[in-house]
Amino acid sequence: MVYGVLRFINFAHGDIFMLGAFSGYYLTPRILPHFTGVLAPVGVAVVLFGTMAICALLGMLIERLAYRPLRRMPKLTVLITAIGVSLFLEYGGQFIFGADPKAFPELVPERALENTGALTITTTQIAAFIVTLLLLVGLTFVVKRTRLGMAMRALSNNSTAAQLMGVNIDTVISFTFGLGSALAGAAGILYALSYPSIDPLMGILPGIKAFVAAVLGGIGNIPGAALGGLLLGIVETFVGGSAFSTYRDAIAFAILIIILLFRPAGLFGKTQVEKV
Repeated sequence: MVYGVLRFINFAHGDIFMLGAFSGYYLTPRILPHFTGVLAPVGVAVVLFGTMAICALLGMLIERLAYRPLRRMPKLTVLITAIGVSLFLEYGGQFIFGADPKAFPELVPERALENTGALTITTTQIAAFIVTLLLLVGLTFVVKRTRLGMAMRALSNNSTAAQLMGVNIDTVISFTFGLGSALAGAAGILYALSYPSIDPLMGILPGIKAFVAAVLGGIGNIPGAALGGLLLGIVETFVGGSAFSTYRDAIAFAILIIILLFRPAGLFGKTQVEKV
């Protein structure tokens, strides 16, 4: 979404993902004990939406302080700033949270489902899958069916025309950052459910893989990015179960190189002619 609106890659996105995991780490023991028994799912939802709200505010704050003053500067300047913001969040996280890994609290009781044969499916995997689907449906609704979503699409298509038609550019861009950061925070929670060890540098590799997924599906294309992430996960799973399991993380970069060589626009992206 950020690329579609501003035409630059927000490399700090993976670190918002990390802050989402740490927000859940500190919110869970303070909120979940108040929701027991049948109200336990409500407590999980409160933690999730609380984390999304915190990350949305952080994303809008980063956009306001770091990116908005550079909006008319060359793209390289903004790109370097994004890398600087990423490093600031990573090492600021080490200063505030500590560099040692922390065990994420049990948000959803984990147990393996029965009658699944040789396939092992856990309750946390089911919960992550269901929440991801709901968030994708909600994101699609916001982008396709709301006035702000229409403004985002108009700004992505032609920012000058959108501004002439009365679209408040600052509001739309801030909302885009907030929405993307909220989803990154939710992703941090879902990731921590499956890999319950978090640290301030945990967002580096998922952030790079998210970029690869976006390029694979067609950068700027939301359904394409979702499908790209799914395809990347399937490929990594098959590689992880083969004799080449040690190269599981490297496969993402190999896919990135292949896509850039043979189909730079991605699977669902469109090649655009740039006028000069």
